[in-house]
Amino acid sequence: MAAYARGVAHVRIVRETPLSVAEAWRRLTDWERHGTVVPLTRVTVTTPAPSAAGTVFVARTGFGGRLGFDDPMEVVAWQPPHRCRLVKRGRFVTGWAEFEVRALGAGGARVEWREELRVRAVPGALDPVLAVAGRWMFGRAVNGLLRDGS
Repeated sequence: MAAYARGVAHVRIVRETPLSVAEAWRRLTDWERHGTVVPLTRVTVTTPAPSAAGTVFVARTGFGGRLGFDDPMEVVAWQPPHRCRLVKRGRFVTGWAEFEVRALGAGGARVEWREELRVRAVPGALDPVLAVAGRWMFGRAVNGLLRDGS
């Protein structure tokens, strides 16, 4: 069986929203809500509120039971309402995610979301495919989190 070096997929998403910086931040850091916008995923926060550096949560993705995987994450940088960085500490998915929220000149906010993903057992040659899938999935998630009425 051939061994593959674990590669890295880079994802970058930029969105502008009419929401205030504070409201965009609130929606992006409502960890449990991420499970409502990421298909087949449930998010559980495992540390006491409020969120801060050291907050840990687990995104469970799958079809229930044993057909899935856990993606545990820890907040390692917390600078409300502008910057948050997470480290992914799973056995299947590792890497980091970071987002920044900045004010737009005419009102509203600009969100920049970046991820660096490593997926166990996925050869580095598939990093471009993983990056495209990540842009679709995380872009959809950011859109859902920022959507009006959320």
